[in-house]
Amino acid sequence: MSEYDKVRTSKLVLKGEKIRSKKRKSKKQEKEHTITSEDKDTITHGGWWKATQVSEVTGTVAIEFGSHIYMKALDNGLFTLGAPHNEGEGPSPEEILTAFPISESKIALKSGYGKYLGVDKKGVVVGRSDAVGMIEQWEPIFQDKKLAILNSNNCFISVTHEDDIVCQSRTAGSSEFCTIRSITQKAHDPNKDIPKEEQGSLHDVEVNYVRKFQKFQDKKLRVSKEDRNKLEEAKREGNLHEALLDRRSKMKADRYCK
Repeated sequence: MSEYDKVRTSKLVLKGEKIRSKKRKSKKQEKEHTITSEDKDTITHGGWWKATQVSEVTGTVAIEFGSHIYMKALDNGLFTLGAPHNEGEGPSPEEILTAFPISESKIALKSGYGKYLGVDKKGVVVGRSDAVGMIEQWEPIFQDKKLAILNSNNCFISVTHEDDIVCQSRTAGSSEFCTIRSITQKAHDPNKDIPKEEQGSLHDVEVNYVRKFQKFQDKKLRVSKEDRNKLEEAKREGNLHEALLDRRSKMKADRYCK
């Protein structure tokens, strides 16, 4: 921070104007500004947040062992642990990887030298491949708030006493537990807080509720053929559920519309 940034500025007070005391924030406002432990963790790692599921392991990532210590790529294709970082610092360029999803459960990792990470015959982690084969596929396993990364050789990535990165253990313990951190902005799902039945067009929404509530012996859907303009209006006014219920009641086949 520069000396200029350290200078505190205050509101200009005109002659004769009374200085109002600052009002105490309400408990609701204080709650809104409370920093969560997850936020604190991200801040202390320079904005790099902790991945908690496989779908989040994509784009720019780093693998952390211990606290503020990251796996580092060497120019000979091997990997070691980098020097510890201070709080508020992110990983160094040599400690940054790029993750690519291979399937719902597996990923590929590329070093800053443009090579994919794999495992050699001795179980040492190396980054020397230009393509992704079986040994370049990794499976992050999240369990009980811990993470271990499994290779196709059925061994977990770990750190030796000499700080070398290997993949030789078939069980996961303290040496295998790690954290994958990402700097990629989390994608916002606009449908996250919307019930599954209410996702899609109004036609889809009505069909979803018909499937959920109607009971027929012939198992055929009975959807109202009335104009859906009223549904559009009800949605704007916040009465969509009532309008859908009214339409289903006219079909005389809804167990909630007796």
